[in-house]
Amino acid sequence: MSVIDLRSDTVTKPTEAMLERMRSAALGDDSRDGDPTVRALEALAAERTGKADGLFVVSGTMGNLVALLAHGQPGGAVLLEANAHILRSELGGIGGIAGLFHRAIPGQGGAMALDRLEEAISPGLAPHRLGTSLICLETTHNDAGGVVLPLDHMAAVHALAQRHRVPVHVDGARLFNAAVKLGVPVARLAAHADSVTFCVSKGLSAPIGSVLVGSHGFIERARAFRRMIGGNLRQAGGIAAAGIVALETMVDRLADDHAAARRLADGLQRVDPRLVDADRVETNIVQVDTSFSGRSAAEWIAALAPEGVRAGAWSPSLLRLVTHRHIDDQAVERSIAAFATVAARFADTRPRQVAE
Repeated sequence: MSVIDLRSDTVTKPTEAMLERMRSAALGDDSRDGDPTVRALEALAAERTGKADGLFVVSGTMGNLVALLAHGQPGGAVLLEANAHILRSELGGIGGIAGLFHRAIPGQGGAMALDRLEEAISPGLAPHRLGTSLICLETTHNDAGGVVLPLDHMAAVHALAQRHRVPVHVDGARLFNAAVKLGVPVARLAAHADSVTFCVSKGLSAPIGSVLVGSHGFIERARAFRRMIGGNLRQAGGIAAAGIVALETMVDRLADDHAAARRLADGLQRVDPRLVDADRVETNIVQVDTSFSGRSAAEWIAALAPEGVRAGAWSPSLLRLVTHRHIDDQAVERSIAAFATVAARFADTRPRQVAE
């Protein structure tokens, strides 16, 4: 029985077209004369997002860190939504490496409260406040379950930032998922930011890599910081070639992953309505609440494994399931059946209260 891996869309394998392009890619030293295939990917990424230039990096976390370094002044403050990936999952690089402080702004569905954001902005160093160096947005928002920031919210944040002369960076690891969900070109989202990072891996299925895009001057500065943190690339055209194929061929099919996630959520809701709120599923992430069962997320993961389903824990009582191009209709149905089996098993073994 094949294993259904729902832990993340990072488990996707490159397509045959990617492998063929990787084998035939033109190569060069990216940190010296330049790798022609890397340059082609950077140019394509910039064109698709409506930006002037791009920089290939090995991961979204590296792209975000380089953006923080290139935008920020050491000792400045970065304003982010309280559960942003940069704060939750990037191991403190914002302070430990970039030398920046942060202020977590409360929000709903990954969208910062605009009034609280405006209150937090300080255009310069003041007697009791740090100057604001950068505002960061995230779409799709990982912790919020893959929800998409509305375009009007992104526009409002950008306008607010421009009034205070503060740059905006978008952590767009799944930016193309957001664009597909909204039914707009990805450049419409990127227009509301000074810089954007997006992954060509994850749902786009390239084996590795992200691209940071922005103005020529910003990318020139970012390229120097990439070197500082050990991210310089040599003959990287082999992996960049897969990213080109990803942007050329894999964007439109992200809608299939969104549909699979919705079918999965609907099926889990039929197993038990307490497992998932299907109406909150917007893209390719499904959050499953195990608290009602009296069993932890780790216990559910262990119980699902013999059924051929791999899931990931997002919190002690929350699972995160991510659909991708390897999750077809049959995999969705098998996953629902596996959850039904585990739910029934846990219900049968739940301790019963003894009547007094």
